[in-house]
Amino acid sequence: MTGSNTPFNRRAFLGSAALAGAALAAPAAFAETPDAGQVQYEDNAYTNPRRNIASFRELDWQDYFTNTKNGVIICDTVSRCLHFWSEDLSVYKLYPTSVPVAPEMTRRGYTSVVQKVPNPSWRPTPSMRATEPYWPAYVPPGPDNPLGTRALYLSWQYYRIHGTHDTRKIGRPSSNGCIGLYNQHIEQLYDLAKVGTQVVIL
Repeated sequence: MTGSNTPFNRRAFLGSAALAGAALAAPAAFAETPDAGQVQYEDNAYTNPRRNIASFRELDWQDYFTNTKNGVIICDTVSRCLHFWSEDLSVYKLYPTSVPVAPEMTRRGYTSVVQKVPNPSWRPTPSMRATEPYWPAYVPPGPDNPLGTRALYLSWQYYRIHGTHDTRKIGRPSSNGCIGLYNQHIEQLYDLAKVGTQVVIL
């Protein structure tokens, strides 16, 4: 998969991705590798929300949207959670998430879901391949894929709300720009969200 005779090693790929992410400089460049394995382990009880349920902020969609057409999503990078409301407000969901590893990697503002992809594949962009040529050029759907079992593509290029096979990432700053959920949660959200669902990242 990497174009060489060396077999792809998932552990080595994820480990090298964690080291490589620290060398990048621009937010857009970080997002070019959507959650490709970078994990930051925080070392004190005040900054490590591994069990973050109790610290989720209560948010109201009306504070951020004028309507709920196609449903609305609020990604709260402070509480590290995602809120979803259906268009008719009959469904409300709250999910823990991973968030970008650093503020400069976090894009905030309004966007929307432009594509829904089941069992997504993953490809680094040309600029990422130039920076990290040893990364695989393509990772098919499956347990080695950084995007998990479902992905919601946002209108911002390279940005996704997606699953992860590495459950250690949830509740932590562990992505290169995207918002990650447990696979069972992204599968629920995938079924609820639509192309056109409104999204705000705080």
